[in-house]
Amino acid sequence: MRTDRIFSRLEQEPHRPCGPFPRMSRVRLGLFSVTVAFYLAIVVAVLGTTWLVQLDWQVMLFRPYKQWPAIHGFLDAFVVLGQRGPTAVLVAAWLGWRSWRQRTLRPLLALAFALLLLNVSVGAVKIGLGRLGPHYATEIGSAELLKGGDIFPSGHTANAVVTWGILAYLATTPLARRWLSVVGAVFALGVGATTVYLGTHWVSDVLLGWAAGLLILLGLPWCEPAIVRVEAFLFALRERFTTAGSRLAPAPASSATGQPVSTRGKLVGPRVPAQDSGSGNRSAAMPRAADETRAPASRY
Repeated sequence: MRTDRIFSRLEQEPHRPCGPFPRMSRVRLGLFSVTVAFYLAIVVAVLGTTWLVQLDWQVMLFRPYKQWPAIHGFLDAFVVLGQRGPTAVLVAAWLGWRSWRQRTLRPLLALAFALLLLNVSVGAVKIGLGRLGPHYATEIGSAELLKGGDIFPSGHTANAVVTWGILAYLATTPLARRWLSVVGAVFALGVGATTVYLGTHWVSDVLLGWAAGLLILLGLPWCEPAIVRVEAFLFALRERFTTAGSRLAPAPASSATGQPVSTRGKLVGPRVPAQDSGSGNRSAAMPRAADETRAPASRY
């Protein structure tokens, strides 16, 4: 059964020990630790209304969208690459095709887990800190926290990091992983910078959005055991419904003796007498079928 193969693969892979978390490489673990420290430093800097908040206000009052209005139209369209709906549909379509071709649900499940972690982690911080955006700020120099906003960290930026970065995470060759990493980084950096240009986010919002998205990508290997188990459960559920459907399928009709019933027309009426063809031979007598029609006799 496919579920047995999936669970055996989980147990046999050397980088997934029996503990609660799979083992990650030192490089990935180091990057994860540095990103956590960077994340916390940004939050503390904003909570303490430090130089970072002053930088936020300087950039906001500079109004980049007024300094370079020629690129406003292009960047207004480019920022869509960070919106969760359109990007999720595009990436899910590609990963869905890969799942169908490879006969595995891992690509789609990895995307689902990543987006779920993104919504929970980023949404909780947004609601908890309640920061207002640049267009709604009320006091110059203030961090604008706990005022009912939902701008910190930048959801556009974090979503761009996760949605495009997961393509590199799921790449099957080193070359594809390098190219997709470059493309994902360009989209993530570009979307974050664009939100600052448009005045919809503070600089610190974007910095924290980059960190939040990168943390999800770096920590996604810890979700691999859960992804494998969910995949096994879904395949087992499909097999169960398939088996149940085959049992409920109607059996072919049979006679009382157990022989299949013929679908040919039933023979009715007496046997037609053999006719003399005129050459001394008589044609064999044939029964007449119920749906057989006799041609009209010629008058001549």
